Amino acid sequence: MTIDEYDSTVDTRQLEYFVAVADELNFTRAAERVFAAQSTVSAGIRSLERELGAALFERDAHGVRLTDVGAAVLAEARAGLRSVERMRDLADREGPLRGTVRVGIFTNLTRVDLPGIMGEFHRRHPEVDLRLGPSPSGSTGLVEDVRQGRLDIAFHGLPAAVPDLLVRHLTDSPFLAVLPEAHPLAGRPAVSLADLAGEPWVDARAGFGNRVTLDRAFSALGLSRRVPTELADLGEIPRFVASGLGVAALPELTIIPASGAVVVPLRPTVDWRLSAIARQRPGRAAEAMLQLLGERIGPA
Repeated sequence: MTIDEYDSTVDTRQLEYFVAVADELNFTRAAERVFAAQSTVSAGIRSLERELGAALFERDAHGVRLTDVGAAVLAEARAGLRSVERMRDLADREGPLRGTVRVGIFTNLTRVDLPGIMGEFHRRHPEVDLRLGPSPSGSTGLVEDVRQGRLDIAFHGLPAAVPDLLVRHLTDSPFLAVLPEAHPLAGRPAVSLADLAGEPWVDARAGFGNRVTLDRAFSALGLSRRVPTELADLGEIPRFVASGLGVAALPELTIIPASGAVVVPLRPTVDWRLSAIARQRPGRAAEAMLQLLGERIGPA
């Protein structure tokens, strides 16, 4: 193959650069994500634009944005990368697992030894690289990241079904009320959502699975609540409750104890379902990760 022939060929690396920049909308972060120099990523994008005969991004002082053509091409680029991944899997089915698994995680699964699980995965499959990270919009964002191909696997805590993705149930965890220790209901053996409906609440942002589950539970009872304090970090919620900002209810699996806050069972029980999601046809490495999560995460 001559240099000219090579230059007129769209290669996988160019697609990886394009998808990374489209996801990050930032060349520096995209370069870090694909472990390449920023100049290399920029050159790859320019080469891809020359081959396609159209600009994929608008670049100005305000940042980077996809053009209309770029947005249309993005889905095909993701599909192309998935096809390459599948071909590699099929060609190397008997060999050791290789490649990268991108996992969307929850950072506050206090009763799940996530570092231990990932360490076990590395011991079983040392040639697979791991990329782990949360979403600022919780389960809603993680579902979209898997759906768009930005992640291979993600934790999932939404009560709604996700029919276009593969869903593996991991465990259920009951919600527990979290109250300031001086709260009049703090000494009860159990409280109900109706008992707490009129209180100010501290909760996760809209889109987090636990928030969606609780909102649906209130709606099913014909009740509403006010949430003046929203946080992106579930682990901090008990501390904010202890400071007197309101009450909360969290899945037992996620609660980090805080001085000045007490935990009381909810009656009737409201359960939070923790699952793992992936594309309908995950690669071998992603399937191995799903299997390990199923082995290591179960009822408390």
